[in-house]
Amino acid sequence: MAERSFKAEVEQLRLGDGETFHGEGILAVTKALLQAGVAYVGGYQGSPISHLMDVFADANELMGELGVHFESSASEATAAAMLAASVNYPLRGAVAWKSVVGTNVASDALSNVASGGVTGGALIILGEDYGEGSSIMQERTHAFAMKSQMWLLDPRPSLPVIVDMVEKGFALSEASNTPVMLELRVRACHVTGSFVARDNRRPRLTVAEAAEAPVRDADRIVLPPANFLHEVEKIERRWPAAIRFIREQKLNEHFGPESDEIGIIVQGGLFNSLNRALELLDLSDAYGKVAIPVYVLNVAYPLIPDEVRDFCAGKRAVLVVEEGQPEFIEHELNTLVRRAGLDTRIVGKDVLPRAGEYGGAVIRDGVAKFLRAYAPERAPAEEPVAPAPALPPGAVPQRPAGFCTGCPERPIFSAMKLVQKELGAFHVSADIGCHLFSILPPFHIGNTTMGYGLGTAGASAFKPRDRRAIAIMGDGGFWHNGLTSGIGNAVFNQDDNLTIIVDNGYSAATGGQDILSSRARPPGRKTNNPIEKAVRGIGIGWAWTMTRTYDVAGMRDAIRAALTSAEKGPKVLVAQSECQLNRQRRLKPQVAKALKAGRRVVRERFGVDPDTCTGDHSCIRLSGCPSLTIRPNPDPLRQDPVAHVENSCVGCGVCGEVSHAAVLCPSFYKARIIANPDRRDRLRQRLRGWVIGALQRRAARAIAARAF
Repeated sequence: MAERSFKAEVEQLRLGDGETFHGEGILAVTKALLQAGVAYVGGYQGSPISHLMDVFADANELMGELGVHFESSASEATAAAMLAASVNYPLRGAVAWKSVVGTNVASDALSNVASGGVTGGALIILGEDYGEGSSIMQERTHAFAMKSQMWLLDPRPSLPVIVDMVEKGFALSEASNTPVMLELRVRACHVTGSFVARDNRRPRLTVAEAAEAPVRDADRIVLPPANFLHEVEKIERRWPAAIRFIREQKLNEHFGPESDEIGIIVQGGLFNSLNRALELLDLSDAYGKVAIPVYVLNVAYPLIPDEVRDFCAGKRAVLVVEEGQPEFIEHELNTLVRRAGLDTRIVGKDVLPRAGEYGGAVIRDGVAKFLRAYAPERAPAEEPVAPAPALPPGAVPQRPAGFCTGCPERPIFSAMKLVQKELGAFHVSADIGCHLFSILPPFHIGNTTMGYGLGTAGASAFKPRDRRAIAIMGDGGFWHNGLTSGIGNAVFNQDDNLTIIVDNGYSAATGGQDILSSRARPPGRKTNNPIEKAVRGIGIGWAWTMTRTYDVAGMRDAIRAALTSAEKGPKVLVAQSECQLNRQRRLKPQVAKALKAGRRVVRERFGVDPDTCTGDHSCIRLSGCPSLTIRPNPDPLRQDPVAHVENSCVGCGVCGEVSHAAVLCPSFYKARIIANPDRRDRLRQRLRGWVIGALQRRAARAIAARAF
């Protein structure tokens, strides 16, 4: 079950020649792939290209009609290895993953395919989520493209340009026998627009047809002496072919007047932000009618020497808008300008920040500094910078990222906090996934994180005497990398640590896609493969599955048992409960349908009795659920605010479970809200009302009697 269904939108993928496509960027990329005659698609989901995989999954019928093979890959390395199909065969193939972290995972396969080269077009679509849209280290794919000499497209965020770059990317790959990377930022993936569609093309050769006629070329395999020839081939044949294609096909763009004493060179993906900055400076409009010459690098690597020379000639200074560091483009531009014998000053990081995302305001300030130095007559008046107002004492602190309401992972860390009270602190090797939020308040659990599926491997350096380390891993990370790199490694080396595998039924953090251990049964895939069975099969002796993480006391006891067991060697605790977001996505339509049909619907909610609550708030500190808050104490003689459960509660019950497991207070209660009650419900409610009323009247009489 993916985060979102595209069943309705995929119908637009059937649009033919001359029809107008309107939709999101990621859907446009899918349409472009089909128009280009792609033969196979693979990838691993991750922001911001997760929806690309979801769209292809929902378009299975159309893929079958066209003979396109689609596969949701187990990891980025698996996806990159699919490009082997384009090495010896004229097959156009595309793979996708999340940014530099995915590229790191796929690096072995990518280096091999970049060395040997390809016959068919090979396109790698990357979610380059740098800046505020990113949840990873702030790095870029540019360095990898340069290192392996793979061409890097950075299209201007406009649907016609993105579609053109996808199709031209395949042609560039074929013209230069080199894999091509196409990076898409968050805003490009979700920008909405339109373009004139063309007919979808059935691949000229399908993967099935290629398999029936095997082709072998030992010169494409990375082994001596061929690998030495690959390097020479890159420089003497592939590079010139790429330069020639990019120049002839005019993949880069020009905006603004033809001549001026200044100019701007910008990465394609940043053009919209640059245009907004120029608009704020009265140097452009919303339609990109800029007043300064702008050279847009839809191809960020390689740069085209002739185009750079022609653009910079006759200009005093050129501003380079390049996000991130090191400033690869700025360095290369300086080299190309000097080789061309030009005196043009290349300006970049001396007026723009060396790090951080380049939004409209950041670029505006950088352009203003550039203009004051090199075109003062067009520069805006310098505004005095007002000091930032100081926050008053007791100001509301920043809100850290946290688990969703009802998340089944929250009680795991509540239980760990309780175990810490008994056994003391222990080293926790975290992993990539939702459970990483445990590092933040209110849990403060987690010492390190080293990569997807590497939680157990990160704990392998610790050889405890009397205090075992704990590794946390999600089910997505487990199947991605953790089974071999983590669990297998721990078995081989007999690491005496505990791995807690959070099994919420999906690759939840990437959008809720099904995985090997999912309980759903999607067509054409084999799921329901138990994690405990897998770890026992690889050699784990101590393994335990908790089928309900919301049982905080049970989770506490299981963790304690693993940490205090006399048995040596690696231990695995599988903590199961369905991701609450996916559960709500599944249940809400069913509940709405039942309510509309007038059927009986029962929902569970939790609350706090304000008369019983002591105002200690340990429930909040040990849970951190967003639906738990505070409200004024109804008792005028008590000052501390009481805990309160808001309407966002989904009835998971962890707040009450935490309170009871920690022996806090009995103030939590569970209520059953019944819509469209039947006769038995009404009779039961009247009986309860009569009993409660009788008890209340008796209590009132007793109080009155004592008073007199």
